[in-house]
Amino acid sequence: MDGNNIGVVSVEEAIYKARDEGFDLVEISPGADPPVCRIMDFGKYKYEISKKAQEAKKKQTQIQIKEIKLRPRTDVHDLEVKKKHIREFLADGDKVKVTVRFRGRENMHKDIGAEQLRKIVEDLADVAVAENMPTTEGPTMHITLAAKKS
Repeated sequence: MDGNNIGVVSVEEAIYKARDEGFDLVEISPGADPPVCRIMDFGKYKYEISKKAQEAKKKQTQIQIKEIKLRPRTDVHDLEVKKKHIREFLADGDKVKVTVRFRGRENMHKDIGAEQLRKIVEDLADVAVAENMPTTEGPTMHITLAAKKS
């Protein structure tokens, strides 16, 4: 079990050597001629592979979609606060879904909501890019913003 190549041996001899050393005989490349095998502790090998996969998963960054909700009558100062929050979310690497919700008579003035969304995209053009055009689904209109690539 010193890592040296033993060469071509019979299956019985390889199994005997593996058992004699207290390890497993693991087939590495079954399609080769002759098949390539390795003497190793298979349980330890599987454990190390799972640990490597766990570490790789831990280092991944997951992008979340944060949502900011508005109304057509949202005031200017409130919009500034919402834009500040959007900037923070984008700086953290998240995407932001900006939603304008219409109720009652507000449904007749969807242009006000579209103008709000256009203004937000325009004001945040230095840090964000719109992934899609404003879409309307029933009483809501929304747009998704993503951080601009540096």
